[in-house]
Amino acid sequence: MRSSVRTVTALVAAGLLATVAACSSDKSTGATNETSADGKVIIDTFTPADQTMNLDTNQVTKIMSDKFKIQFRWQTTTFDAGPAKEKRQIALASNDYPDLFFLIPWVDAFTQAEVLKLGQQGVALPLEQLIKDNAPNIQKALDTNKTYKEMSTAPDGHIYALPQWADCFHCSASDKLWMNSAWLKKLGLQQPKTTEDLRKVLQAFKTQDPNGNGKADEIPMTSDVQDSSLIAYLMGAFAYDPVGANNGVRSLLALNGDKVVTPVNAPAWREGLKYIASLYKEGLIDQAAFTQNAQALQAQGNNPKAITLGSVPVLHPYIFVQADSKDGRDRQYDAVPPLTGPEGKSYTGWNYPSSTGYTFMLTNKASKEAQVAAIKMLDYIYTDEGQMTTNMGPLGVGWNKPGPGDVALDKSTKPLYKPVQNAPKNISWGALGQYNNTLAFRNAQVVPTDALSGAGYERRLFDATKLYETHFDKSQYFPQTSVWPDPSLSGELATLQTNLNSYVNQNQLAFITGSKNLDTDWDAYVKGLDSTGMPRYLEINQQAYDKYKAGSK
Repeated sequence: MRSSVRTVTALVAAGLLATVAACSSDKSTGATNETSADGKVIIDTFTPADQTMNLDTNQVTKIMSDKFKIQFRWQTTTFDAGPAKEKRQIALASNDYPDLFFLIPWVDAFTQAEVLKLGQQGVALPLEQLIKDNAPNIQKALDTNKTYKEMSTAPDGHIYALPQWADCFHCSASDKLWMNSAWLKKLGLQQPKTTEDLRKVLQAFKTQDPNGNGKADEIPMTSDVQDSSLIAYLMGAFAYDPVGANNGVRSLLALNGDKVVTPVNAPAWREGLKYIASLYKEGLIDQAAFTQNAQALQAQGNNPKAITLGSVPVLHPYIFVQADSKDGRDRQYDAVPPLTGPEGKSYTGWNYPSSTGYTFMLTNKASKEAQVAAIKMLDYIYTDEGQMTTNMGPLGVGWNKPGPGDVALDKSTKPLYKPVQNAPKNISWGALGQYNNTLAFRNAQVVPTDALSGAGYERRLFDATKLYETHFDKSQYFPQTSVWPDPSLSGELATLQTNLNSYVNQNQLAFITGSKNLDTDWDAYVKGLDSTGMPRYLEINQQAYDKYKAGSK
């Protein structure tokens, strides 16, 4: 559904990277140091910031500036992914790029292919010696976390950029379904356990006036194009639907033993699409689910006239309903575990909890002094104190030490910190600083025991994810976080992936909405998948996976 945007972006990126090669091949790393009037090293820093952030006056900016003698000269984008990516690529193409790219993965981040290109061109500086000499906490993370080291280290052995490590447990089960339990109770129904149970529940939502207003205004199931896990949640009852690890772009790859395969041409996938199409044909899936944006979904969920949403397949309920709603509607939605299909299958895709986007990159425009100051700053962020300060703000403002009776997110864990509820704006760097956000660290935060309150939301998501984790089949997960493709094939691979994603997305929607017939058009779809490049795409990824396996033993 975002395939056309990805196509344009991929083509622009390829062209801009080629331009970077022409502009910067003669660049050296001997950049001149620039200092401010008070003796701080000036670092031009490219980063996203939302409307609540003024990085020049931000409290964490001041802390980092004083602690590491850095004068940040910010070049900011918004949190809008498309414009943020475009601005970054234009900066590179025009040779007007900064000393430091400091990004947020779910806004915009470098891909493996971009990291390799920029490293080979000399734009991205190797970091491994800089880390060894100046950053013991980063070095410890690389030495103790095998996957993080694999993610960070390019095939030539260099670390040209670092990804964040944000071990988000609730993110690991991204394909959740949230259902209105108050409606179930009113209609005398139980949460569905099978695909046919779900059909009956949605039929009841549609026809039995569960909101009690005498109008047929109930929407049994809907979503939005940015956040939807509708196909994936329902497909899990028929086939393993790989989540991927690229911030919302579904993967086309799975493993059958050590063989790289795709599920999207299998008979089980066809059966899953048939089931989804049948729900759509009955009017149980809202037509707008495949076209509306996030704002439109929120408008449906927060409809002041009536509660109209029966179920929504998205990562978390605040995507579609306001926290702490006056009428309590936000408390009505509970997670429904993965359904069981007619063949007994019940999968949910495992979303690798940390992003593969590369977010910290020093360029050849950074002086030696800037390089050292920046890596020392990042090293501080890798400590617990650095995590708490960067993510939440100063002690006593953004977070406090736990008190008597405080309970950690994981109740078996000793609490470490207590985020301040409704903290002031512009006191932290938030998601910019999630570099050593381990599961142990996240689970040690104090969270109120009322999981249905806005303040207890993290506990609600934690508890919901527990219902899904037993349905992960990690044996089918293709480790995109660790497998680096052959750099000489990165351009071809990116084009194949873009074209295939577009082809699959368009055809899935055609089959579901009825513009294509699964009985008569399936074979042509499979042939088209081959002609769009699926065999070659699998071949390239198989070669990369084989090389990874050989090196990891």
